[in-house]
Amino acid sequence: MFVKNETSIKYFFMLTFSGETRYKPLISIFFFLIYLIGVLVNSSIITVIYLEVQLHKPMYLFICNLSIVDIFFTSVTVPKLLHMLLSGDHIISFSQCYTQFYFFMSVSTAEDVLLFIMAYDRYVAICIPLHYHQILNQRNCILITFGIWAAAFLNSLLFVVSALNMSSCHSNIIHQTFCDAKSLTRTTCTTTPIFSEIVAIEILIFVFIPLMCTFISYVNIFSVILKMKSKESRKKAFSTCSSHVTVITIYYGAAIIGYLIPPYSDVLDSVFNIVYATMIPMINPIIYSLQNSN
Repeated sequence: MFVKNETSIKYFFMLTFSGETRYKPLISIFFFLIYLIGVLVNSSIITVIYLEVQLHKPMYLFICNLSIVDIFFTSVTVPKLLHMLLSGDHIISFSQCYTQFYFFMSVSTAEDVLLFIMAYDRYVAICIPLHYHQILNQRNCILITFGIWAAAFLNSLLFVVSALNMSSCHSNIIHQTFCDAKSLTRTTCTTTPIFSEIVAIEILIFVFIPLMCTFISYVNIFSVILKMKSKESRKKAFSTCSSHVTVITIYYGAAIIGYLIPPYSDVLDSVFNIVYATMIPMINPIIYSLQNSN
């Protein structure tokens, strides 16, 4: 990101928790425990699904992928935050910041698409069960998984390259726990037309369309469930969807609220980003574990 007078930003200064010196040990312990629990629980789910042959099904493959995404989610943000809190060094280099931004965008995109695929999996299983194994066979599931990660990394690369072309206003202060799109755009005075267009396309393709398709899937799912004559069948069908609906509600709820917060509300912005980027990846596997007997 180059400044017009031919100087360039060499580093950013992260201001999060900078004024709460006496609470830094407690804050560090809090984030370390969140990270540790998140990694351990998600790793356990991946291990169980890998070792248990009866769990080698599309639904569990996607849950396994969600656990991988959630491990990356916290690994991209929390270790650097812990380093800053424990060392007192709140400086992050330009390359480190944009590398963190790249991987954060990648896992965010992967989770958006993956949550939709999981909704589609439930739609096929409940609404057209006779075609389930034909539509979501092993080959298709592998292709879907590969497509999710390929789309995530390519989309993030395009997003970061366009962000690098924005001009700076000599501001290198970030009021956040990590480098994300919202905080980085605050350090710039102008955004290029191509960046604005990419943001709009990104929101449409990777947020709005998956969310709407997920909503349509569940409208069809619930309409089929409500028509079931057996109470036991309805209960079983609802139970297979409840964990996913809970995860989607928490994930998109935190993300939408976080991005609707006014730019001057730095404390609220940090709180919702912490929930979105660190708490939810820890909560997701717990929700699936509690509501899934397998």
